Amino acid sequence: MKNRIASLSFFSALTLTVSCKNDKATEAETTEAGEVKEVSGEATQYNLDAKASKIEWTGSKPTGKHTGTITLADGAIFVKDSLLDSGKFNIDMNTIAVTDLKAGDGKEDLEAHLKGTAADAKEADMDHFFNVKKFPTASFEITSAKTENGKTTVEGNLTMKGITKNVKFPAKVTVNGDTVMLESDTFSINRTLWNVNYASKSVFDNLGDKFVNDDIELKVSVTAKK
Repeated sequence: MKNRIASLSFFSALTLTVSCKNDKATEAETTEAGEVKEVSGEATQYNLDAKASKIEWTGSKPTGKHTGTITLADGAIFVKDSLLDSGKFNIDMNTIAVTDLKAGDGKEDLEAHLKGTAADAKEADMDHFFNVKKFPTASFEITSAKTENGKTTVEGNLTMKGITKNVKFPAKVTVNGDTVMLESDTFSINRTLWNVNYASKSVFDNLGDKFVNDDIELKVSVTAKK
């Protein structure tokens, strides 16, 4: 009986471990900045609808996680033969918002911490996360877009805090009349590649369990209109 209970416990633990691994977002392939894809002469321009576009993010640590959004400021998608051709988006880093906390329950404090705008923040503290006073915008500029079996592999230069890296992720691109919608799969990036180093075990020693995971999960949703 004891052996049976032990076996069931082991099986349950194994199942939980596998489930957690499967739930983890795929890390985007990240390389040095690539050559930006030139707009094809026959491509049609669709301008970003900022109100209908956003980036959803999830950050985690041993004791839990936080979720939020960032607003896209402006940009354009170019489409040729109903397929994504090229494009660029600017990201308003001042719009970083936390969605899992309510106002007055730590929401404003965490948002200020992420932005580096807390009233008591020293200059060194501001730079631990996104330092929006110094770097108010980020950008993503497509370097390659390849569509196969209804799925588009998007590669582009992501610039944050003055650092540019090329990231690659899958997305679904839908062209419907005067509207184009791009929705990425959930993927993750290693924030330390852009010097977002706060409480990173790969940067600082002796953090114990007081660390924040390097990977940030992202989901990009873009709507653009002709």
